[in-house]
Amino acid sequence: MDLGIAGKWALVCGASRGLGFGCAAALVQEGVNVLVVARRPDVLAEAAKELRELAQDYRGSTPQVLALAADVTSEYGRQQVFAQHDSFDIVVTNAGGPPVGDFRDWDRDMWMQAVDANMLTPIALIRATIDGMAERDFGRIVNITSSAVKAPIDILGLSNGARSGLTGFVAGLARSPELASRNVTLNNLLPGKFDTDRLASTFAGIAGESGNSEDAVRAAQQASIPAQRFGSPAEFGAVCAFLCSQQAGYLTGQNILLDGGAYPGTF
Repeated sequence: MDLGIAGKWALVCGASRGLGFGCAAALVQEGVNVLVVARRPDVLAEAAKELRELAQDYRGSTPQVLALAADVTSEYGRQQVFAQHDSFDIVVTNAGGPPVGDFRDWDRDMWMQAVDANMLTPIALIRATIDGMAERDFGRIVNITSSAVKAPIDILGLSNGARSGLTGFVAGLARSPELASRNVTLNNLLPGKFDTDRLASTFAGIAGESGNSEDAVRAAQQASIPAQRFGSPAEFGAVCAFLCSQQAGYLTGQNILLDGGAYPGTF
């Protein structure tokens, strides 16, 4: 399927690996020009190299791949982003989840860091881009959040709280007639268990709490998923690309759960 977004410009955050990289790769394969942003220059450089190789395989005009090592949770980092490219048709927000643990151990600073990274930063990026999208009659914003928004996990309290705040904000904004009528959509992608570094760190936290080995935790978690496997970043990226497509213009304000059927009661 031609998604009709070749030549558009996308900002993809946290794109050096994992789910963010999966989204960037899927967009490049659709002919979308991308600015990929992450904190670690070495890892980002390798990701950009892979994306440029994918860009060469696109059947039409080769999409551009720009890479910026920056911290988008800071005002200076966001200024760097818009100095690289001043307008975007597609924005994919993505931030690493905050630490796992017991809420009794989290002080105000830890809460504020979680809220800043997983709620306030996406809102700042939306604010900086959405009016331009409406003026051009096309815009797609996809926030990578977490399945924990629908099925909270006790050791992920920092993530549960911050991401739920973003979810509530997007639910209201996406239903604004001034945006929805101008072909501007906002949706959230809620990953279940995908084979990423973040999943490995979560398993380590569970193992520490339970006293079981990480291998045992991993095997038990995989067995609990009806699909009997973890998801891949590539298939996550494919869903992201569809949400960014011309065909998805009537889909807005939704929380799309990709979980292999793992969470009963969510329908």
